[in-house]
Amino acid sequence: MGVTPGVWLPRRNCRGNPNCLVGIGEHAWLGEIDENSFHNIDDPNCERRKKNAFVGLTNLGATCYVNTFLQMWFLNLELRQALYLCPSACGDGVPKDADYEPQTICEHLQYLFALLQNSKRRYIDPSAFVKALGLDTGQQQDAQEFSKLFMSLLEDTLSKQKNPDVRNIVQKQFCGEYAYVTVCNQCGRESKLVSKFYELELNIQGHKQLTDCITEFLKEEKLEGDNRYFCETCQSKQNATRKIRLLSLPCTLNLQLMRFVFDRGKIKHEEVKELYQRLPAEAGSPYDFISLEWLQKWLDESTPPKPIDNTACLCSHGKLHPDKISLMKRISEYVADFFYRRYGGGPRLNVKALCKDCVVERCRILRLKNQLNEDYKTVTNLLKMTVKGTDGFWVGKASLRSWRQLALEQLNEQDEDAEHSNGKMNGNAQNKDESNEEKREEEEELNFNEDIVCPHGDLCISENERRVVSKEAWEKLKQYFPKAPEFPNNKECCSQCKILEREGEENEALHKMMASEQKTSLQNLFHDKCRPCLGSWPQETDELYIVSQFFVEEWRKFVRRPTRCSPVSSIANSVLLCPHGGLMFTFASMTKEDSKHIALIWPSEWERIQKLFVVDHVIKITRTQTAEGARYASEPQLCPECREGLLCQQQRDLREYTQATIYIHKVVDNKKVMKDAAPELNVSSSEAEEEREENKPEGEQDPDFNQANGGTKRQKLSHQSYITYQKQGIRRSTRHRKVRGEKALLVSANQTLKELKIQIMHAFSVAPFDQNLSLDGKILSDDTATLGSLGVIPESVILLKADEPIADYAAMDDVMQVCMPEEGFKGTGLLGH
Repeated sequence: MGVTPGVWLPRRNCRGNPNCLVGIGEHAWLGEIDENSFHNIDDPNCERRKKNAFVGLTNLGATCYVNTFLQMWFLNLELRQALYLCPSACGDGVPKDADYEPQTICEHLQYLFALLQNSKRRYIDPSAFVKALGLDTGQQQDAQEFSKLFMSLLEDTLSKQKNPDVRNIVQKQFCGEYAYVTVCNQCGRESKLVSKFYELELNIQGHKQLTDCITEFLKEEKLEGDNRYFCETCQSKQNATRKIRLLSLPCTLNLQLMRFVFDRGKIKHEEVKELYQRLPAEAGSPYDFISLEWLQKWLDESTPPKPIDNTACLCSHGKLHPDKISLMKRISEYVADFFYRRYGGGPRLNVKALCKDCVVERCRILRLKNQLNEDYKTVTNLLKMTVKGTDGFWVGKASLRSWRQLALEQLNEQDEDAEHSNGKMNGNAQNKDESNEEKREEEEELNFNEDIVCPHGDLCISENERRVVSKEAWEKLKQYFPKAPEFPNNKECCSQCKILEREGEENEALHKMMASEQKTSLQNLFHDKCRPCLGSWPQETDELYIVSQFFVEEWRKFVRRPTRCSPVSSIANSVLLCPHGGLMFTFASMTKEDSKHIALIWPSEWERIQKLFVVDHVIKITRTQTAEGARYASEPQLCPECREGLLCQQQRDLREYTQATIYIHKVVDNKKVMKDAAPELNVSSSEAEEEREENKPEGEQDPDFNQANGGTKRQKLSHQSYITYQKQGIRRSTRHRKVRGEKALLVSANQTLKELKIQIMHAFSVAPFDQNLSLDGKILSDDTATLGSLGVIPESVILLKADEPIADYAAMDDVMQVCMPEEGFKGTGLLGH
C-alpha cells in the first residue's frame, strides 16, 4: 500500500550503524510504537504544522491501510460537507467545561475530519476511531475488505438521516451500476442482471497498464460445453457469451487492484514479535553479523525469506570485509542460532569474523593517501629547481602532469583488490575476470613514465615529450611507482628509432620526388583538364583506355600530400570486371550513370601510366567506322549475366536500405534554389571527398585501395559474392552537395511517409498536415506508404512546400502528441538542422 500525503511513518534506519535495528520493516508486525523514540517532545515547535501543509495521521502499528482511506475520504469535499451536516447524538451539544467524546462511528469520522482540517499539529492520533471500529493495531488487515465493510456501515448509519444530501451521500459519491449480460449465440436473446457496486475489483497479474486490467474485467466469457447457457427462448442449452456492461459510474470511482493473496500470517506474527525483542546484542554477550538485506526480507510479509547469504560481504580471505560492515547488522547469538536453524545459509560471521589483515591493509593505504598530499607539495617544489650535471632523470611531461592522480588511482586499486579478487565468492566470476582484464588494459595505458618509452622499450627520441628532474624528485616518485622505467639524463635515446627516423626522412624525400615526377608526366589527368568523353567521342583518336575512378582519386591524394599519403604503385582494374573477366558496364551506361565509376585515359597518357604503375588488366574502348556509322567495342567484352546480376542487386539495395541520407529542400515562392547554387563548403566536390577520406581512422579505408596495393592478385569469387564485392568496390566519386535551404535526414526504406513528416516537422517546424512533399515531380501523399515503395532512395532530394510553418515550440509539442504513434517514434534520426 502506498504512503499518502500526511501519513506519518517511523524514522528511517541508520544504515551506517550495525547496532541500529529500528525501521527495517518491523512496524508491519509490531503493535504500539514508542513515539518518544522518534519525536523531540521537549520542543513543541517540532509538533507544529507548517503553513499550507497537510495534517498527518499517526501509524498505530499496522494501521496504514486505515490512514490511507481516511485521508482519501477527507479529501472528498462532498462527503466531508455531508458528514458535517449530521446532527450530534448529544442533541444540545457538549458542555463548555467538558471534553468532547464522539459516541457513534459517524461522530468519530466528523471529529477526525475536523482535526485534519483545522489542527495546528503536524499529525493527529486516530486511536479512538480505530478502537471504536474494533480493529487490532498489530494486525495488518485487507484494505479492500475494510473499505467494503466501512462503506456499508456508514451507508447504513446515514440512511436514518432526514436530510437527503446526507442520507444519499454514499450512493451519490461511490455507488455505480453494472449488469451481467448473457447473449445466446443461437437466437441472440440478451438477458441482464443489474447490480450495484462501490468498487471495481481488477486483477493486475500479467498486466502492465491499468487499461489492460479494465479490458480484462470487461472482456467476454464464452459459455460452451458443460458450461452452456439455458436459453429461455430456445428452451435448451446453447453456446453463449457473458460479459460485464457498465451502466453508470459514481462521482468517485474506487478501483481495487488485486495485488495480494491474503494470509492472516498468525505464526509469522508470533515469530517476529518474539524474536525482534531479542534481536539486539547486549553488551559483552556473543553476537553475529547478518546481512541487512536478508533481515528486511525476513520482515517483509509479502515474500518468504530465502537462506541467509553473507557472501557479498566477504573479503578475499573469506572473512568480513571492513568496508561491508555498513551493509550488516549486529544481532544476538540467540536469534542468529534460530535463523540458521530455520532458514539455513551462511557463512556465519561472529565476533571473530572481521578480517584483521584487511583492516591493517586499509590503515596502511589510508596513511599513504595522507602522505601523498605532503609528497605532492614536496615534488612540486623540487620540480622548480634547475638540475645540474648528470644527476637527473628523464620523466615524461604527461606523467608529471598526472602523477598525483595516477598514484591515487593506484592506491584505490590496492584498496579494492580484495573485492576484485573474490569473484568466486561474490557472484559472477566471469564478469569479475572481464572487469579485471579491462583494468589491466587501462594500467598498461596509464603506467607512470611509459609515455617516453619507444616501441623498442628504450628512451624515445623526442625531447619535447620529456624533461629532466632532480634525483630527490625521482626518488619520491619511485616510492609510488617502483616499477616505472628509469632513464638517467645521460642515457642515449633509442638507436633503432634514430635509424627509422632517418629512413622516414629519406622515404619522404623519395615520395616527394615520385609525386613530382608523376604530376609532371600526367599533368592533365591530375588537374582534370582536357579529358575525353564517350558521349562526344574525340575525332583525333579511335581508342581510349579505362581505369577505375577510385585509382585516380587515391593517386591525386598522394600527389597532393606525398608525406601524408601512401604512394599508389598499381592499378587494380579488376574492380571493373566480373569473376569471368568480362566488363561490367555497357557503352551506353558508361556515358551516363556509370561514368562516375570510370576515368578515361588518352593513348599517350596510357603509355606513361604503364611505365609508372603495375596494371593488372588493360581495359579499352575502340571505335570502328562502318557504312552504317561508328561502332564501339570494349576489350574485354561485356559479361551480360553478371551485368544483369549487378543491376538486380542495385535495385534491391535501393529498396532495402537502413539509416541512409536523403535531403529535404524547402521551396520558397514555389521555386527551388538553382542546382548550381553555392554549396555550403567553399571547396570542390572531389577535394571535400578527399578530406573526408583522409580524416578516417586507420582501418576504415576503402577495401578497394587495399586490393589495389595487392598488385595483380585477384580473389576468386562466385557470382553471388561478386555482386557484394562490386557493391563495395565500385563507389561514387562525388556525392550530393547540400545547398542553402536543404537539410539532411537519416531514413530507412521501411519507414512510412508519416514518420518522415514528423522528422521534417522537427527540422523545419512545419506540422505534418501543412507539408506538401514531392519527388521528381511526383506528389507524395500516402502517409501509410513506405519510403521504399514511394521511390525514395539514398541521396534523394525531396521538395517541401509549407502551408503554415509553426514557430511556437509549445504548439509543436501539441502537434507531436497528435501525430506520433503511442509506442513512440523509432528508427529515425536527424543529421543536422
